Amino acid sequence: MAPPTPTNEAQATLPRHQLLDERGVVREDPKLSPYAADLSLEDLHHLYRSMTLARRVDEEGTSLQRQGQLVLWVPLRGQEAAQVGSVWPTRPTDRLFPSYREHAAAFERGIRPADLMRLFRGITAGGWDPEEYQMNLYTMVLAAQVPHAVGYAMGTALDRRAAGSAGNPPTTAPEAVVAYFGDGASTEGEIHESMVFAASYDAPVLFFIQNNQWAISVPFTTQSRVPLATRAAGYGFEGLRVDGNDVLGVVAATRYALEKIRAGEGPVLIEAETYRMGAHTTADDPTKYRERDEEDEWGHLDPIDRLRSHLRTHHGVEDEFFEAVARENDDAAQQLRAEVLAMEPPTFEESFGKAYAEPHSLVSAERAEYLDYQAGFTPAQDTETGGTGA
Repeated sequence: MAPPTPTNEAQATLPRHQLLDERGVVREDPKLSPYAADLSLEDLHHLYRSMTLARRVDEEGTSLQRQGQLVLWVPLRGQEAAQVGSVWPTRPTDRLFPSYREHAAAFERGIRPADLMRLFRGITAGGWDPEEYQMNLYTMVLAAQVPHAVGYAMGTALDRRAAGSAGNPPTTAPEAVVAYFGDGASTEGEIHESMVFAASYDAPVLFFIQNNQWAISVPFTTQSRVPLATRAAGYGFEGLRVDGNDVLGVVAATRYALEKIRAGEGPVLIEAETYRMGAHTTADDPTKYRERDEEDEWGHLDPIDRLRSHLRTHHGVEDEFFEAVARENDDAAQQLRAEVLAMEPPTFEESFGKAYAEPHSLVSAERAEYLDYQAGFTPAQDTETGGTGA
């Protein structure tokens, strides 16, 4: 089944790639099949574990928010294949620039769920060290991360060129940068500007669009009359449409794109057509703007169900494996809950130390003023009796 995108000439000329259909059956694709031919059963096991862990953490995140333990949660249910499938083929030195829903991508990169939850608990603006995981912090401003991604990619290319000119040619393959954004962000001006610069300077960047069909309450059919991947041609680079609920197809498309990028052929755009099964955030009610029939229709295309069917039918994987993974995920969710509940919020005084990297006289004065103000609320001590004054 194809997603409900407009039918027109542009769509007809841009194929939608798929390797693993909704029944879990592998299909041949002349362009992408070679890029998934070496996937082993062990690889498929890893992809399944990673996708299901992300979903279980997502469920726990929603529960924690409903219980007042998180300020907000951004569900990812339905987009696990698009995220895991696009991160798994990258190298540890490749840099990722997420928006605010890339939880599965973060976990695949090695970021602990509890560290990610620190942001949604409201006790930090980050949660992990971007330099350790080569994954930037979440960006809450729509599309703001994409110019940063292109600038970073241009910088890496300039560094390699400068090293070569100095007689020290790099001995490793070029880095690649992956910029994640959604169909809603695709209509922001920053996206156009980023793609102009990326094309002009052959920046080694992969624009990865998770088209989940809804920009909060606005359907994709309102946002665009053509598949988003067709826009790449207007900037002079290649765009691919792939079934975003097909983890094998996403892996193959990402490998294909990264190969071109590392070869110096400039940027590539991938549109992974998927579906946001849940709410935009826990502050949203999707029943107000979309029909249950639509949700049920996409429910039959669930990326995890699809991979599970493939493992059972074509690799003979038995219940013991799936049950063991479910137990692992439940254990991880319980550990996550315990860690979240144990998180202590920072004191307001600590925020003064985060304004500048080095001590600053103005900040020091403001801290002293704040402490003096707070001291005014402390009960005075009775110097004669040692008790608290009235």
